[in-house]
Amino acid sequence: MKIGAFEHSSNVVVAPMAGVSDQPFRNLCRANGAHWLVSEMVTSDQRLWHTRKSANRLRFQDEPGPRWVQIAGADPMMLAEAATVNQGFGADFIDINMGCPAKKVCNKAAGSALLRDEKLVAQILKAVVAAVTVPVTLKIRLGWSRDEINATKIAHIAEQEGVQLLTVHGRTRACKFQGEVDYEAIRQVVEAVNIPVVANGDIDTEIKAQQVLQRTGAAALMVGRAIQGRPWLASQIDHYLGSGQFKKKPESSEIKRQLVAHLNCLSSFYGEVMGPRIARKHVGWYFGKMSDFPSRRSFIKHFNTLVTLTEQLEAINMIFNGIEINAVGTFS
Repeated sequence: MKIGAFEHSSNVVVAPMAGVSDQPFRNLCRANGAHWLVSEMVTSDQRLWHTRKSANRLRFQDEPGPRWVQIAGADPMMLAEAATVNQGFGADFIDINMGCPAKKVCNKAAGSALLRDEKLVAQILKAVVAAVTVPVTLKIRLGWSRDEINATKIAHIAEQEGVQLLTVHGRTRACKFQGEVDYEAIRQVVEAVNIPVVANGDIDTEIKAQQVLQRTGAAALMVGRAIQGRPWLASQIDHYLGSGQFKKKPESSEIKRQLVAHLNCLSSFYGEVMGPRIARKHVGWYFGKMSDFPSRRSFIKHFNTLVTLTEQLEAINMIFNGIEINAVGTFS
């Protein structure tokens, strides 16, 4: 896939996921072979950038490129200014969020709510593209609801205003993350424009990835929730798409090593209080997808009571050493 001056053999993008795809997670995915990664959504309202949440989401300057930063908002000039500042911070691409279905985002007429105002969409894209010299990309859904599907119209607007890549999640805002993804609708978008289109939605295995590429004709794929707890998934899909062969899944010892590295990075990035708290959901995702740990549910429940990095690392060591968690939440 090629975006601006950047070109790479990878056809898999790690999705922007608020509260998930932070710098520690992106770096872990990179260490596993992922190349294209989009940051967590950052508000375009610079008055809020002093908050801890926004400050952490804006920490990408020391990462290897390409640095792909997603911004969100509903005011064209505010978005343009945010794009300019992030380019100054070192962003290689600016992505505009018009796909988030969250109520708190849509209530501010941002995210997927923007799809209901095509004139405003054009104004936003025009302003942002004019404000920066790096490529501008766009992430959308099919529309607001099944009765208001306009992804193809939005795609035409994006192409006309100079957007260089479009990601389409194959559900509407009303669907949120429920129901089947409409890959046929994504295919229609692909055929309607000349810019690269990335297909997004329920891509969780190598076989599914290949099927989605074939069904949609997309230039690339975006993986989201399926990569939670599996930071190696993007590279596994890339390997299969390129060779037709399955890449060997990481051994238990390698998963343990990555888990330990992830916990350490979270504590270093967020601090000794917030780091262990944030680690809980990641550990839940890891163990939720590892069927070879019979006591994983009890372990996750126990792990969620731990408050320090030291306690968490001890618990990880114990379960990987075969010491199981019993019904009352203690090791035995």
